Amino acid sequence: MEKSRAKTVFVCQQCGREELKWLGRCPSCQEWNSFVEMTVAATTSAVRSSTLSSPPRELSAVEIDAEERFTIPLMEFNRVLGGGVVPGSLVLMGGEPGIGKSTLLLQAAAVAAGGRGSVVYVTGEETLRQIKLRAQRLGIEGSGLYLLSETDLNVILEQVEQLQPGLVVIDSIQTAYLPELEGAPGSITQVRQCTLQLMQWAKSGGVPVFITGHVTKEGAIAGPRVLEHIVDVVLYLEGEQFSAYRLLRCVKNRYGSTNEIGVFEMKDKGLIEVDNPSHAFLSQRGSESIGSVVVPVLEGSRPLLVEVQALTNPTSFGLPRRTANGVDFNRLLLVTAVLTRRLGIKLGNQDIMVNVTGGFRIGEPAADLGIALAVASSFRDAGIDPHLAAVGEVGLSGELRAVSQLERRVSEAARLGFKRCLVPKAGGKVSPAPKGIDIIQVGSLREAVSMGLVKSSRNLRDSGDLG
Repeated sequence: MEKSRAKTVFVCQQCGREELKWLGRCPSCQEWNSFVEMTVAATTSAVRSSTLSSPPRELSAVEIDAEERFTIPLMEFNRVLGGGVVPGSLVLMGGEPGIGKSTLLLQAAAVAAGGRGSVVYVTGEETLRQIKLRAQRLGIEGSGLYLLSETDLNVILEQVEQLQPGLVVIDSIQTAYLPELEGAPGSITQVRQCTLQLMQWAKSGGVPVFITGHVTKEGAIAGPRVLEHIVDVVLYLEGEQFSAYRLLRCVKNRYGSTNEIGVFEMKDKGLIEVDNPSHAFLSQRGSESIGSVVVPVLEGSRPLLVEVQALTNPTSFGLPRRTANGVDFNRLLLVTAVLTRRLGIKLGNQDIMVNVTGGFRIGEPAADLGIALAVASSFRDAGIDPHLAAVGEVGLSGELRAVSQLERRVSEAARLGFKRCLVPKAGGKVSPAPKGIDIIQVGSLREAVSMGLVKSSRNLRDSGDLG
């Protein structure tokens, strides 16, 4: 015999954690005042019987359909998705307000309408007139692109079923709701059930669905445990507030590799693809800038050249400051400690600021050597050869450790006209060596600083013996 009764729980609106009583701060996501009281139906049954719709099958007996991806005329977008859009996939795109999520998806929907038939763009935050004005600014005619201003998910799916489109865009998932559920649009219950229903609809019909999601003040998609675990692909659109460049980064992909990035530039006509990101990041670099080093980094399968800048200045306070913009703060502390301890460069009374130009973020330790050279160059007031690139991981004893795919990094530097490249000796010889670039192998940070810096323009006390 089955009994049903209602119970009250408190659900965190950021991460979905459930508690039996209200808490001021969520133990999981550490968010304050995020618990909301909700009533759910609890069903208990001593014996529950069910009929399996699909019995278990042996893995070797499972057949798959060779359904290929389809590409849209945005190569940077295809790269991040792993080569194209997979039919029936559910893709989530997050980003700060005003970063360009709606603009990029409107552009993608417009160009996909030509090759995939009709495309439906559902908006719950803007009117059709607002979308039309944006389309005119972007130069989009809109042939084959249908707009729908609706927040009721049942109505949305009913209208979409009638059109039978090749692609659907939902902007945003926090505005969609199911009337049969309790809770306001954007609540954990509504977001979870709407996303699950969209996933089931996409899988059953083989139609790819793109949804946008709001982000928290920390930059993560609101309700990450609810959304990111359900969807197939998670994309983040990033960029500095005053920078024209936007980076589309993939952090989850069930159909391809992660950590791929696409580079776009925000212009009057929308987000324009950047075919040569390395040249764009280095376009404003000086001829012989002090405290500026070019580092070949890898983002997924793509080698990029980025400029790392550093500035040291005697502190005006008792405790020197360390500022890291675009690099890991802990890596900056590690490099600073090695420079002080192993090379004798006394940085204990210096404020140190490190910045990666173009709003780029480096997440690998291969930039350690570039950071160290930039800091040493600024402290000694010594320039660095503008045709020099440097890559390598710094160990705690001052040794340089090998980095992955060194050949591709050096080839990218040679392609952009760099004449010299400092690389770790531990990585072995680069074979085949690119033409036009001199590969300098160094075994320690002391040796790298000695060979990387030009003669100091003025003598600074306590500079250390770097010979």
